[in-house]
Amino acid sequence: MWHRIKKQRGSHTDLGRDDHVSMTNSLPPANDWTTWTRSMSTAAASMTLVVLGLSVRASASLGGDVSSVQADQVRMQGALMKMTNVDAYAVHEMRAASGTTVREYVSSAGRVFAVAWQGQSIPDLRQVLGSYFTPYAQAAQAAQKKRAGHGPLLIQEPNLVAEVSGHPRAFVGRAYLPQLVPAGLHPDVIR
Repeated sequence: MWHRIKKQRGSHTDLGRDDHVSMTNSLPPANDWTTWTRSMSTAAASMTLVVLGLSVRASASLGGDVSSVQADQVRMQGALMKMTNVDAYAVHEMRAASGTTVREYVSSAGRVFAVAWQGQSIPDLRQVLGSYFTPYAQAAQAAQKKRAGHGPLLIQEPNLVAEVSGHPRAFVGRAYLPQLVPAGLHPDVIR
């Protein structure tokens, strides 16, 4: 548009009121602009849903099977620090590249029933919580509206319990699925 006007007048500094009118007349009609804008926002929304859908499907930690522990280790660029076996469960402790320690609790049936973390940063909760990230995010948003000020975030839903607290460089959190916690195991063990 500017090039056409420049060629007509010789310089863009010579623009007058008539030139502004000719510029606005060269824009697409309002209904074409609305259609283009609507199609672009639909495309952007579609891409966002695809990306979110793929990331949730690709990481099934909490509630996933024991194979998701190795997948999480790879995604976090972490190192398996320790694996502890207890009668009803095993704890896979890994250290992420960020320095945060993540523990994944796996039942004797091979399902991840809890995750806990501690470190300088909060791990990627979309990855750690897997398919439970969306219910967590919705409950966290509702809890934020109810509470005043700062402090720990506590979510107690029938299918998900999560606690997150701390401040930059010192975060602690845990999430577990009450229905998958082995019988006789007290949730205070998850830390």
